[in-house]
Amino acid sequence: MTDASTAPTLVVGLGCQRGCPASTLRALLDQALQAHQIGLHEITALASIDLKRDEPGLIELAEQLALPLMFFNSEQLAGYSPRLSHHSQIAFERTGCYGVAESAALALAEQLAQAPAKLLIPRQKYAQATLALAGAA
Repeated sequence: MTDASTAPTLVVGLGCQRGCPASTLRALLDQALQAHQIGLHEITALASIDLKRDEPGLIELAEQLALPLMFFNSEQLAGYSPRLSHHSQIAFERTGCYGVAESAALALAEQLAQAPAKLLIPRQKYAQATLALAGAA
């Protein structure tokens, strides 16, 4: 068992279409974690863009997992653009940043760990949602 102070800070960034159900987000999360052999218990928090602050599926997922859900505005996320694996023009037109999931994951991991973060799971796309996982040591 790793000591909490040495365990990396792992943050899941999520982007989704309006009305995306928590079950879809959970399926995407479970699939991504399983593929990368990361346990759900290792996740520190969830992150997204402030436009999704009232998105029921995201709120429900955070409650199910008993994880904090933090939001960033597009200006905070835009700074992560050079580090994204994928630049979505549609995301930019809708949100002002090129990738919500990756940017939000990086932003929160760095904020929580007070250290540089890197993408451990680049953007995964699934029907109505995108997911990315960032970690900071």
